[in-house]
Amino acid sequence: MSKILLKLIGVNKFYHMGEVTVEALKDISLEINEHEITVILGPSGSGKSTLLNMIGGMDRPSAGSIFFYDRDLTRLDDQELTLYRRREIGFVFQFYNLIADLTALENVELAANLVKNPLSSRKVLEKVGLAARKNHFPSQLSGGEQQRVAIARALVKNPRLLLCDEPTGALDLATGQKILSLLKKINEELGTTIIIVTHNSAISTMAHNIIRMGSGKILEIIANPHPVPPERIAW
Repeated sequence: MSKILLKLIGVNKFYHMGEVTVEALKDISLEINEHEITVILGPSGSGKSTLLNMIGGMDRPSAGSIFFYDRDLTRLDDQELTLYRRREIGFVFQFYNLIADLTALENVELAANLVKNPLSSRKVLEKVGLAARKNHFPSQLSGGEQQRVAIARALVKNPRLLLCDEPTGALDLATGQKILSLLKKINEELGTTIIIVTHNSAISTMAHNIIRMGSGKILEIIANPHPVPPERIAW
């Protein structure tokens, strides 16, 4: 039986803009099991990226609790939260955020140096299919290759949780399918828990669990007993 990796209880997030209060998240409660793929689905402004930032320790909720296993992230100070992000979380974004004057290998090695027991940078690049491109700079790589470097950079820390914010948003269909297949492979071979945030409903079919959001609320949580292979997904 899977253990609960994340548990959110009554999470709210408010932003004050002058005299106006914006409710970005409204009473979010959910559980995410380890070793599963979860897709958080919703249109722009639904709160999905804000929720990902809370889970990843990049922002704090205005109210409520977030547990990573038995650890209440809302009680951590800034230094403890930084260590949580560094040791437990791998981040993959729509725009790759690679350092332009470092090679693919050097970008991955930079992340590896942040943790005590990283995976091999060269072996991780091999796993994402870029062993032959390790000495190329980002400007010499295609968009799909840059996204694979970004995934390798997140993966080299051997995180227990991989957070992906629109990982295929800047890619064409064929390249996007390859990236999703790679994420599926990482989940199956390494047991990494993966959360993907997207507005693309087709991608949700590859997940074990689907969370639909709207206007800062969870509208529906769906268990998917038969995930679709990523190579069969089209949009």
